[in-house]
Amino acid sequence: MKWALAALLVLVASLSQAEAIVAIKTIRPNTVLTEADLAVNPNLRNVGLSDFAQVVGMETKVVLYPGRAIRPADIRPPALVNRNQIVPLVFNQAGLSISTAGRALDRGAVGEMIRVMNLSSRSTLFGTVLPDGSIDVSGP
Repeated sequence: MKWALAALLVLVASLSQAEAIVAIKTIRPNTVLTEADLAVNPNLRNVGLSDFAQVVGMETKVVLYPGRAIRPADIRPPALVNRNQIVPLVFNQAGLSISTAGRALDRGAVGEMIRVMNLSSRSTLFGTVLPDGSIDVSGP
């Protein structure tokens, strides 16, 4: 009876393991992934991401090599703002709204905090990337 129970637990554990998604070619950093770039490797289990929905449309942070499992730390949401891009800076607080031009000093996706330089004063600020591509420098 104990052996049957142990065998059943091993079978259930092996069925619950997910196959890993891998790159089919070398993919450089800052590349947005498509289904054509990816495949499933049944030999890699519980190593990386296993759902195409988690990977397709994301941007690579590092070089992805063929046959290696894609881990959550290897990808991020696609950047909306690129380094050295001229972006609108917005400050909204207590009914006061100020807008000016700035230069992005980092790449950033929506919701990420990046460094920006105010083109008028040349001061460096931190701001959050908004969905329209502007940077909110209002602070916390």
